[in-house]
Formats: sequence, structure tokens, C-alpha cells
Amino acid sequence: MVLSEDEITRLWRIRTTVMQMLCDRGYEVVDTEIRTTKAEFIQKYGEGMKREDLILLKKLRSDHSVQIFVFFPDEPKVGVKTMKTYTNRMKEDNVHRAILVVQQNLTPFAKTCISEISSKYQLEVFQVLTPEEKKTLLERYTVKETQLPRIQISDPVARYYGLKRGQVVKIIRPSETAGRYVTYRYVV
Repeated sequence: MVLSEDEITRLWRIRTTVMQMLCDRGYEVVDTEIRTTKAEFIQKYGEGMKREDLILLKKLRSDHSVQIFVFFPDEPKVGVKTMKTYTNRMKEDNVHRAILVVQQNLTPFAKTCISEISSKYQLEVFQVLTPEEKKTLLERYTVKETQLPRIQISDPVARYYGLKRGQVVKIIRPSETAGRYVTYRYVV
């Protein structure tokens, strides 16, 4: 099945966004992968490309044993067969993380929530603390991790960064009075 010009443009934009997201999460992404032009994208994958051709496997910069797959299923609605295929591939390659880029549209409510969140957090910087940084933070303020303000694991920002329960994020926000405001959140 040959993809339309609009679908190719859409896939190019999706792949660019995924590359930026992986880079933000700390995965090894080469700058040229983020800045690939549409013409370079078409040259690499061909005009007869399939979504399955875009599958990615990236390693975490700080720990090469942590990897993530990004799957682009061809089916508009992903079924059990496809999920089992991806699960088996992850088991074979010993990969425990994945992102699934599906073709379904978001509901109007979901679109509204996403646009509200993206405008609210646009200027904020989220940094996932390493275990050593977390320990230093807790000792410095003599608090337990459960005494920190919390962020739900289901929060869209937590999902974007792939946060896990027990991690701590440092959030730097602009402040009118202080110039910048630093806060921490414990993932629950």
C-alpha cells in the first residue's frame, strides 16, 4: 500500500517528535535524527514506505542496558495479534519499554486536556533525578521521599518522560518575584 503525501508528511512529523521526546527522556538520539528533513525522510524510507519500517530501538545514555522500542503499527486499530508480536519481539531483545504510535484520533476531551497541559508546562523544565541526586536532596532537606509533593504516574508529563514510581523530578518554573522557582515531585 502506497502512502499518500499527507500521510508521509504526518509520519515524518511524528517521527521527529518521537526523536525529540526520546532525547528529552535521556535516550541516545543523534542530532541529525531530530533535524531530518522531509526529503531526507522520504529518501531513507522510500515513497512506498510502511509504518512498520519506522520501528526504532534506542538506548539510554546513562545506562546502555535500558532500551526502548518505538512501534508504528500498520493497522488503524491495533489488535491482540499485533500486541503479541511486539511483546515477543521485546522479550527476544530483552527490552522492557516501548512506545506504540497508533493511528486512532483522540477524543475531543483528550485534545482539550493535551492542549491545556502543553500550554501550562511549555516553559517549565523537568529533570529526572538520578538515585544519587535523590539521596542528596533528601539528606539536604532532611525529609523522606513521601514528604515531597507528589506527581501521579498517570500525569501526562510523567507519561511523556516515562517516569516510574519512586523517582523524583526537579521542576524549574519561571517566577515573577524570584526569577525562577524550583520544586520537586515524587512519582506515585
